Amino acid sequence: MKVYHGSDTIVSVIDLQKCKPNRDFGRGFYVTRLRSQAEDMAIRVARYSKKKTVVTEYEFDEYAYEDDEMKVLRFEKYDEEWLDFVILNRNTDKRKQAHDYDIVEGPVADDKITRNIAKYLKGKYSKEEFLEMLKYSEPNHQICFCSVNSLQMLEYTDKHIDLDSAISDIGEQIIKQIMLDGQIDERKATDLFYSSKIFAELSSIENKLHEKGWMEIYELLLDELKVVD
Repeated sequence: MKVYHGSDTIVSVIDLQKCKPNRDFGRGFYVTRLRSQAEDMAIRVARYSKKKTVVTEYEFDEYAYEDDEMKVLRFEKYDEEWLDFVILNRNTDKRKQAHDYDIVEGPVADDKITRNIAKYLKGKYSKEEFLEMLKYSEPNHQICFCSVNSLQMLEYTDKHIDLDSAISDIGEQIIKQIMLDGQIDERKATDLFYSSKIFAELSSIENKLHEKGWMEIYELLLDELKVVD
């Protein structure tokens, strides 16, 4: 299974000691099978750090689910057991792991759910009311690798999205083509590209424009410039 990790740097070597405690499934390295979710996380991380957005790809050996030496916990959906487990991990001593599982898989407690968990703990919702609200959450997914042993099941594939480098490479090709077609100098061509709406769209990882070929993006830029003219 291909899984993804969203961040502001390539993670080819995983150090569990650098992972934050008190997350949904405890301290561990988190990935998801949903690439769009990893992209969203990369955007959030990069927005805070002011660095580039990077999504790293891995191959997860699902034999882990059958390996007798691997202790695995899987939640198929939001339920009472999931809620109790998340609360356990979020409220435990930061210096300790609240469980001894190697791998934990299940839904995510996003920002909205986290806020509602806090309200639930304060008695504003009953457990039944809270679980009913969870039914309307958007589909999501996460796998937490909690032990060094579990990391053997995760292989870095050397595939990642470095948005800054991708835009730079695309921009270089497009600027050269603008200079050639428009018979203008590099400064004017560069200004045309970087002031365009296409560049703004290219800079957003959500719309996946960077995954298209540079010629296709150039054609879109030409259409935009025609409208401006």
